[in-house]
Amino acid sequence: MPTPQPLSCNQAPGSFTPVINRNKCEGKGPCVPACPYGVLVVRKFLQRELPALSLVGRVKSLVHGGMQAQVVHGDRCEACGLCVQACPEKAITLQRREVAASPA
Repeated sequence: MPTPQPLSCNQAPGSFTPVINRNKCEGKGPCVPACPYGVLVVRKFLQRELPALSLVGRVKSLVHGGMQAQVVHGDRCEACGLCVQACPEKAITLQRREVAASPA
């Protein structure tokens, strides 16, 4: 299998962030080592987070031991897209982060 190539790692760190669809993610984790910037981890779901999932998401959570990818360092993301390519569930998208307006 060929190594995925970055889509465009020329964005300023933190201008984009990965967004994980929690109802699709199965916590398999290929996104974590695919990211050269250490943006993602796989961790166990907390009980208080389960109500936010759909029924399908809850079932997936149970089947996969409650593990799921999580963004921990979104400010490091350079929008290379390797995590998106690595995700077998297509649960990750990149989203431009809004820049806070500086006070005048």
